[in-house]
Amino acid sequence: MPATAYRITDLRDLDAAFTIREKVFQQEQGVPAAKEHDVHDRTDARHYLARAADGTPAGAARWRETENGVKLERFAVLSDFRNQEIGAALLHAVLADVQAELPDAEIYLNAQLRAVPFYERHGFQKQGEMFEEANIQHYKMVL
Repeated sequence: MPATAYRITDLRDLDAAFTIREKVFQQEQGVPAAKEHDVHDRTDARHYLARAADGTPAGAARWRETENGVKLERFAVLSDFRNQEIGAALLHAVLADVQAELPDAEIYLNAQLRAVPFYERHGFQKQGEMFEEANIQHYKMVL
């Protein structure tokens, strides 16, 4: 069975997603907890969980509406599960929901520099200059 990803409706899945984000962003990349978790986690973001072929929680993501369109955020895949299509499963699940809910919305994200090729393979294009957030280089990318 390939990796699967879906919108979270269960608090245990939300807890698993937050644990994945904590491991990737805080422990691995050194992002401060206050920057990683924000008010959107509890208010307007839609959260997603990806599971590896064996059912293990392996990736997380979220999206929310902004004044600029729909912003995809907090894409994280545990190191043991990278390059196994977890990120692609997450991205496809998120995009399917966004396009079903808001078919005309502009879709964008801020990609870490090392993730730019992944998003380019999925149709996103860099927009503007590179910038730094939480000491990590990013590009804004638009679908």
